[in-house]
Amino acid sequence: MALLEMTAYSQILATEVEFFVILPEDTKGLIGMEGKGDACCPTLYLLHGMSDDHSIWLRRTSIERYAAEKGLAVVMPSTDLAFYTDMAMGENYWQFISDELPAMCRSFFPQLSPRREDTFVAGLSMGGYGALKCGLRASHTFSCAAGLSSCADIVDTVENTKLARKEFWEDIYGDLSHLKGSFNDLFAAAEDYRRQSAFPVKFYMWCGTEDYLYRQTVRLRDHMMALKMDLTYEESPGVHAWKYWDAKIQSVINWLPIRKGAY
Repeated sequence: MALLEMTAYSQILATEVEFFVILPEDTKGLIGMEGKGDACCPTLYLLHGMSDDHSIWLRRTSIERYAAEKGLAVVMPSTDLAFYTDMAMGENYWQFISDELPAMCRSFFPQLSPRREDTFVAGLSMGGYGALKCGLRASHTFSCAAGLSSCADIVDTVENTKLARKEFWEDIYGDLSHLKGSFNDLFAAAEDYRRQSAFPVKFYMWCGTEDYLYRQTVRLRDHMMALKMDLTYEESPGVHAWKYWDAKIQSVINWLPIRKGAY
């Protein structure tokens, strides 16, 4: 695999952005790891959590090795603490992650497949919220979305966790009394997706049963299943920690419907 550290200008954010990119390449002579490269490879956009940045998946997991076995490109952007949202008092991070970044990466790397069927998104915690939101609200871009230990119920996260001050959430979402049922509420997004989306998306969710976000995950799982969405759900003992996310990102990669001949 080729590893690139990118700095590029975002028109949406009006600033330079940083992201890592892993690109498949033929590595038959590389000791301990072989890879597959092709002119049209599938791509996974991998999103970070609240305390992290674009480097975290490389530092905490063996994502490069896992992706190499599948001929999978991986894009890992840094998106600050914006919860993958067009902020009330900030920049339009939702537009950046759901539309601009995939277009930007395809312009830089022509070997990335332009097909939505080959374009996937996953993340953990805040990034799990972002990934599920991408599947529900940007089905024109992503065909699969996976959330690990996700902030699945943003209203509950804002009201009942101690992750941040009220002012922090207001900078992102504005008037918090309007958050429930809004564009940024995954429960409302699931209902809108089921009613309006013209593009099918496969969803995957996992959470540890001792994770403080477990109850949120179960509620969203039940909501999505009641809507008869294409959801693969798994749970197992675990807390909010990289020990589990390193294992489960392998499950996500194995779950992705990577087409034969896509790499």
